Amino acid sequence: MMPSTVVIVVVCLLVFGIALCATGLRAFRRRRWLGGGMRGLAGLLLLALAALLVTITLGIRGYRALTYEAVAATVKTEPVAPQRFRATIVLPPPDGRLAMYELAGDAFYVEAHILKWHAWANLLGLHTAYELDRVAGRYNDLADERGKPHTVYSLARNKPVDVFSLARRTLLGALVDAEYGSAAFVAGDKPAAYQVRVSTTGLLMRPLPSWPTP
Repeated sequence: MMPSTVVIVVVCLLVFGIALCATGLRAFRRRRWLGGGMRGLAGLLLLALAALLVTITLGIRGYRALTYEAVAATVKTEPVAPQRFRATIVLPPPDGRLAMYELAGDAFYVEAHILKWHAWANLLGLHTAYELDRVAGRYNDLADERGKPHTVYSLARNKPVDVFSLARRTLLGALVDAEYGSAAFVAGDKPAAYQVRVSTTGLLMRPLPSWPTP
């Protein structure tokens, strides 16, 4: 679902855009070329802006709003063999997914995408957002990292529009203040539970005394 602020803005843009296009057409029929053209152009611009907002919203579907430090996931690690461990990941609502992966390495590694809009874009309902992108196993030794098997899994949802690609290739980039990745890792060689937390400065992992029960 689109954020309520964005919905209101899009509806207003559509209403005014359609109204201006309609009055522009009426002016054309009365041979008022200049007035009709100006109203029609203004209406088309408003409709284009509404379409842009819808496109952006589709592109960040799966991203979660970030206004302060938030819990992005809860993780439990359980070693199953030397340099091999099982990671159980629970994402918070509204996603609520539970995933379990067997990872190779000495540490649990997680990456996130963070997207920050310019302050004036906040007026359109666009706020800093994040999405956990992938999890992987990480080796402590560089030689192991180069030569031993790697395991990596995606946590990102499939989206109809890739907002990162749009930001790089279109005028949408003018709305983006910063886009960056952040990563964190913790040892996976012993049973443990962690909260993956995210803030505007990036990811961090905090130990939990026990695995939370529903």
